[in-house]
Amino acid sequence: MLTTLKNITASAIVLGLSIIPATGQDVIARQAPVDHKARAVDSVQIQRLIADEVADDPASDLYPDWNSAGINIYGNVQLPQEYRIDLRNFCMPINSRVVTSGFGYRPRFRRQHKGLDINAYKGDTIRAAFSGKVRVVANQPKGYGNVVVIRHPNGLETVYGHMSKHLVTQMQTVKAGDPIGLAGNTGHSFGTHLHFETRLLGAYINPAELFDFAAQDVKGDFYVFRAHGRGQLLGHHNGNGAVAVESAVASTEETGAAASEEATTASTQTTASQTSTPQRTQQSQARVHKVRQGDSLYTIARHYGTSVDNICRKNGIRKNTVIRPGQILKV
Repeated sequence: MLTTLKNITASAIVLGLSIIPATGQDVIARQAPVDHKARAVDSVQIQRLIADEVADDPASDLYPDWNSAGINIYGNVQLPQEYRIDLRNFCMPINSRVVTSGFGYRPRFRRQHKGLDINAYKGDTIRAAFSGKVRVVANQPKGYGNVVVIRHPNGLETVYGHMSKHLVTQMQTVKAGDPIGLAGNTGHSFGTHLHFETRLLGAYINPAELFDFAAQDVKGDFYVFRAHGRGQLLGHHNGNGAVAVESAVASTEETGAAASEEATTASTQTTASQTSTPQRTQQSQARVHKVRQGDSLYTIARHYGTSVDNICRKNGIRKNTVIRPGQILKV
């Protein structure tokens, strides 16, 4: 009797399903994955916003603001105890393998040399070492000559000095390997070469700890900057993270080994021994917010500890702009 009842119940269920019109079944089929598709669309949109935010304001978790007034404008800014710098997806700034002057104190000139001098021919292509945004494009006749400074999402700022010509403009977004200038002998220089610096919040890092110009490679996948001690390379680099570019353009004008003396900048040199307080050791992703019912620009700003003006600036909207549920905002 129980078996018969189960069979009748199963038959009724099957019969019930079979009499649903075909159009109804199609509706059910279409509705089933709607939430999944919506989440996928949101995810793609969020990832694009994050990528746009990182490109527009690289290393925003580390740097207090964006200021193009000078090369080293950080003064007594507090350095993180540790900060991991991603060296993957790099490009050597120049094809030359010859370092003519190293990093450190120069007894001859009684001052620090803040970067490396790499031998070059006039007109050699200088390329962005990492993707980032151009912060400074300037000419300093008594110092760096034609100089470019780029801020990168990995926390570094790279400086390229003594170029004969700029190929980028201020605020321009560049990819690793993009041409940014041509090698030259401008400013306080005694021969054609590239003066190359790597900095974090104005603190000088010896580029030779990151780059191996003889091998045209970086020395590791990551470099841990330490405010009170020597940095540390992490990961054995296998050469697969380099960005391929066309051969650099060389001119017919040749120069011998170049040596230069960098003029001091207007700002006081920031060193790794400055007083520091703990900060985040990893780069944070750009934050985005999906508007919910009842949200306002004020409540969103308060929730994320920011200002309405900042949200409006990041999203290109005004304070009186009507926001709608489902809208995604950079915060």
